Amino acid sequence: MGLPRKLKNLNGFVDGESFLGVIAEFEEPNLALATEDWRGGGMLGPVKVDLGLEAMEAKLKMGGHTASLIRKFGTSEVDGLRVRLVGAYQSDDGRPPEAVECFIGGRFSEIAPGTSKAGDDTEHEYTVPLSYYRRVVNGRTEIEIDMIAGRFIVDGFDRYAEIMAIVGG
Repeated sequence: MGLPRKLKNLNGFVDGESFLGVIAEFEEPNLALATEDWRGGGMLGPVKVDLGLEAMEAKLKMGGHTASLIRKFGTSEVDGLRVRLVGAYQSDDGRPPEAVECFIGGRFSEIAPGTSKAGDDTEHEYTVPLSYYRRVVNGRTEIEIDMIAGRFIVDGFDRYAEIMAIVGG
């Protein structure tokens, strides 16, 4: 029997500060290759040629006003903000929970405070374009992308190492 692992609980840390009880939601970045169609002479049709990676973006939702996060808006560094998100995923088939950690580096490009009405729930959403992303499951790094350093590691294999060796990285 197999049942899917579902998120049972989570916490977020921004520059080391815990947001346990405050973080409402985290949207991981989509991972996408940047590609371009190429059809050379003699080919029956185009193929997608790998040109690197698309830009990555994550989102955080916090339950209400969080002054310490608003104060981080406008940093001039592309990796001026460090976020660690920890989730416990568990299926209801008796298997133990899995620890899933996401480490991201970027900066807030947008803060959406939404609407505020006395007595109603409020959430602030923070958009983070990423220069760094790492996903770790039970202590094992599954994927690590460092846009600035030119690292693209999947399951322990750096898919970009040979190119970085040629260009001096």
